[in-house]
Amino acid sequence: MEHLVKAAKKGDAEAFIQLIKINQETLKRIAVAWLKDENDIADAIQDTILDAYEHIGQLKKSEYFKTWLVRILINNCTKLYRDNKNHYGLEVRADMYAEDFLTGSDNVEMAHRELEFFELLKALPEDSRVIFQLYFGEQFTTAEIADMLHIKENTVKSRIRRGKIQLRKQLEKEG
Repeated sequence: MEHLVKAAKKGDAEAFIQLIKINQETLKRIAVAWLKDENDIADAIQDTILDAYEHIGQLKKSEYFKTWLVRILINNCTKLYRDNKNHYGLEVRADMYAEDFLTGSDNVEMAHRELEFFELLKALPEDSRVIFQLYFGEQFTTAEIADMLHIKENTVKSRIRRGKIQLRKQLEKEG
């Protein structure tokens, strides 16, 4: 992926398009964790792609492209959230996303696991949902998440720890 980033930084539009294609599902999952309205989700992703394209020359280290892209997305989602107050629970998200996963996925079992993950996230407080999506769903480190969300790494770790406890209780309750 680093060679694509380097090419995109030199103005190669095709390389940039490939980078976006590689990261499109990540962008969608994270945007859905923040925003209610499908149009807002699409706007946040579109704004992120445009911002990334316009500012890719400012990316210092190519290996951090994904983190940099997600940070731009989070900033755009936060702005839309504040502007529109369309934040919502994951119950809408799972329903909205279910059709995409099940019809667009070659691996139906993986799609079902991802839907189960979204269902589990419903039990978490809103401030922990995005952290769980970034940590468990997208495999970012706690340091990267802290940097993206502009919070302390210990806050990220404590929300993950509390979330795990809460999810464990939820799973025990459900049997």
